[in-house]
Amino acid sequence: MNPDKPQSVISAKGLTRIYRLGESEVIGVQQVDLEIAAGELVVLKGNSGSGKSTLLSLLAGLDRPTRGNLTVSGHDLTKTSDSALTRFRRQVVGMIFQSFNLLPTLNVLENACLPALLAGKSLDESRRKAADLLKWLGLERRLNHLPAQLAGGEMQRTAVARALINDPSIILADEPTGNLDSTNGQMVIELLTELNQKWGRTVMIATHSSLADAQASVKIFLKDGMITDSL
Repeated sequence: MNPDKPQSVISAKGLTRIYRLGESEVIGVQQVDLEIAAGELVVLKGNSGSGKSTLLSLLAGLDRPTRGNLTVSGHDLTKTSDSALTRFRRQVVGMIFQSFNLLPTLNVLENACLPALLAGKSLDESRRKAADLLKWLGLERRLNHLPAQLAGGEMQRTAVARALINDPSIILADEPTGNLDSTNGQMVIELLTELNQKWGRTVMIATHSSLADAQASVKIFLKDGMITDSL
């Protein structure tokens, strides 16, 4: 082993996910081989239906592969138990979605706290950490607002705080700028870049947008569920 070579935080070999719809099969991803070192900023590009969301779901432990090998941050996601997979989702990865996925009956602070509470952290500790993150994100005046009272950029920044509350080493963002105007989209990309460059997080962004291209240390292109050289 080369001691100078960065250790892979994401390793996939022959990763395949096939969905069965009645007698039909739909390929999500097929025979994906992937090695991502810790600290990379990965941009995942591909048209709708190319497999970007499927791949992120597998990496996040939200879905299980049909076949192939997948290890993320030392966790074998093809063999781990359901309870271990739940702990993995709460502790290792932070997910950011295009649709924000905020709970409408919880305010900004409560939404940001939720993953920490589910991970067993105390209410006081969770509220302190969430308040610090929300202040960093410029949302200190919005703590008691419900999602319906926020602009799109504010909702996505709340989602970023929620994704970071448990100090995950990997951030997975699925079209994080898809529902935002160009100004707010650029702001979110700048936040993800800062998480990568200043905080050392491994970040993977699945996107149609070119906003993150200049910041990427790795670019991956997907077409029909397979990695290709370009789109």
